Amino acid sequence: MRVLLLHNRYRAEGGEERAVRDTAALLSTRGHEIEVLERASADGSALDAARGLLRGGLQPEQVSAAVRRLRADVVHAHNLHPMLGWRALAAARAAGARTVLHLHNYRLFCAVAIAYRDGATCSRCSQRNTLPGLRLRCRGSLPEAAVYAAALSLQQPRLLAHADRCVTVSDATARHVAAGLGAAAPRIAVLANFVPAAGFAARSRADQGEYALVAGRLVEEKGFDTAITAATRAGVPLLVAGEGPDEARLRRLAGAADVRFTGRLAPEALAEVRAGAGVALAPSRWEEPCPYAVLDAMAAGVPVLVSDRGGLPETAGPGDALPADDAGAWASALEQLWQDPEARRVRGRQALEHARERFGEDRYLEALLEVYAGAV
Repeated sequence: MRVLLLHNRYRAEGGEERAVRDTAALLSTRGHEIEVLERASADGSALDAARGLLRGGLQPEQVSAAVRRLRADVVHAHNLHPMLGWRALAAARAAGARTVLHLHNYRLFCAVAIAYRDGATCSRCSQRNTLPGLRLRCRGSLPEAAVYAAALSLQQPRLLAHADRCVTVSDATARHVAAGLGAAAPRIAVLANFVPAAGFAARSRADQGEYALVAGRLVEEKGFDTAITAATRAGVPLLVAGEGPDEARLRRLAGAADVRFTGRLAPEALAEVRAGAGVALAPSRWEEPCPYAVLDAMAAGVPVLVSDRGGLPETAGPGDALPADDAGAWASALEQLWQDPEARRVRGRQALEHARERFGEDRYLEALLEVYAGAV
């Protein structure tokens, strides 16, 4: 097929950027004709972002030209805010392509995309009612909160109207999106993220692991404080890989405990660190959809302990989910696993098998092409 991938890059690179990059590489290596059209929030000013949000996207003619140049069958859109918007989908359709809208988060109705605030899941904004986000200033300043409240309400129905198929990355996320959209919710296909073939270990070495690992952006909703508290209580060395605004608080919490902060690591360095872990933790408090930190750990043969929020339980498989805010339960589970290397080896092998079965590139490609076929 001929596929144009659309994405507005975030200011801080994350999983969605990887999803676009990995999808483009997979389709290209399997013989499909691919082009990626990206814009970056970091390249524009706050005024540019506001204009893009309120107008439903800027320069849609670039999308039309790319569709015609590629003779695209499908335009596969990821994040469209603020610079692409619904006009990008409309332009793609007008140029003769069908459209797939890939929902990695809750941006259709939530200004901060994670549907979380004040330490808990938030459903105040739903359907086209985005006034709670304005009242609470979820974007920080009042002007920016006002722009997002108005723009999301305006864009939501038009984005849905111009998407031939909608997909998201977990069943839990599909349910949360459907609840947030109410009667306007389209039929949503589930297409979990995948790990490229090169990312799978030959076998688990978790029994030889030297530390527990928690990796990702250091923000409050990721629950890394739970990981630090649990590891400290359990007497397990912890390695924290990542950077973010919560780092100073987490360092204070760790104090003199056996907790090491690595900062943000390049993919190769992170893979090396992951290979030395005996267990990986994902104690998120928000409805996290399908994090690569969990997929990559399982693909490396590392057993995972995850919270009971969002798509984490279905991603990790049965029996591995813990209450997000119960540090005592996390400490107990971590201590029990850490003191039994053979259990870590067995659970690491099971995690690797689970990842190969559910998150391999062949399965992803088959499901993705079915989505494209449904759109066409």
